[in-house]
Amino acid sequence: MPLLVFKLTHSATNLAITTVANFVPYLLFGLVLGAVMDRVDRRKMMLRTDLARAGVIAVLPVLSVLGVLAVWEIYVVTFVQSTLGILFTCGEFAAIPALVGEEELVTANARIMATNNVGPILGPTLAGLLVVFVPVAQLLFFDAASFLVSAGCLATIRRSFNAGIEPVARAGSLLRSLLADVREGLGYVWRQPVLRSISVMMALINLVYSTASAELVLFAKRALHASNSEVGFLFACGAAGIVVVSLAAGPIRRRLSFAVTALGALVVSGLALTAMGLIHSYPAALVLWGASSGFGLLLNINTGALRQAIVPPQLFGRVVSVAQVLAWSAIPLGAIAGAAAIDATSVTTVYAAIGVLSAAIALAFAMSPIRNGDRYLAEAAEQKAQLVAEAKSVTERGAPPGYR
Repeated sequence: MPLLVFKLTHSATNLAITTVANFVPYLLFGLVLGAVMDRVDRRKMMLRTDLARAGVIAVLPVLSVLGVLAVWEIYVVTFVQSTLGILFTCGEFAAIPALVGEEELVTANARIMATNNVGPILGPTLAGLLVVFVPVAQLLFFDAASFLVSAGCLATIRRSFNAGIEPVARAGSLLRSLLADVREGLGYVWRQPVLRSISVMMALINLVYSTASAELVLFAKRALHASNSEVGFLFACGAAGIVVVSLAAGPIRRRLSFAVTALGALVVSGLALTAMGLIHSYPAALVLWGASSGFGLLLNINTGALRQAIVPPQLFGRVVSVAQVLAWSAIPLGAIAGAAAIDATSVTTVYAAIGVLSAAIALAFAMSPIRNGDRYLAEAAEQKAQLVAEAKSVTERGAPPGYR
């Protein structure tokens, strides 16, 4: 998609607008859609969302074949795709604790991150080869097909994604009850010091780091003088870095504290990006972009696992949507500001500065409640153990009259 926008416009601003179109739906609909996902059968909703996304993304190559594709149509498709993706992401986050034990949350999240990025390794690599023979827009037919494959995989899973919480209809006005659900989710995140700190930190990181992803095509073209195929390989190396680091996330977390793992990963990610901006070498950029992407996702893996461990199951959808809205609210502003900074200076200068700022943000939050992440995890595990013990005690004594 970024390569297609660059082909049509050759503009840093247009690439930034694509990023804005991708994240604005989180600000407009994120909180409500998270509440919706807590009310429905999550597996069925995710399956239907995949089918819808397949149809939406196929619009672009069809318009290209007809010879009427314009950049504003890419913005519209990106906006709709992102809106549907909110539902899928909320369902995925909520499904993981329903399918694995609490002690396996980091490993499960890491494996999902790794498998999620096998496609982005193979996809850009294959696209980099095919773009020589096939127009860029028509390669999106493969993208549409991938959502159908995802839907087929979901259809084979028979276990519930609702963690024992059966979807129920709430009394009263639907809008009023949805807003009440949203307020409950917001209040929960804001009352939890560690969740609040993570959300603020993520907003700051995304404010500065969003440009690195939004302008990667521009960086590759201007700083590295990369061909279209080499741009595809650069994206693939970013995904490969995510896979490698994700597979090591479980062992890393077992050896290091939550704070050291999460904040240390962000420091490494930032320094790798700074080196990439300073070196101006395509081979070095392949390695450094992979490292920056991989360690950046290691932060997300651990913060996601912490949320899943301490949040009550009935709030999973709302909490992840609240986290996304709070953390990603800065991305549109950051992308536009980054494009302006590139126009005023240079793309290499901006990339080097982004890395330094990302590492500085991680160090600044080393004294926040994030440093006590292990304590919050231990307290949550203790509370759940007490609930299990109480439930077992009730079962052993026999249910009291009228018990349901």
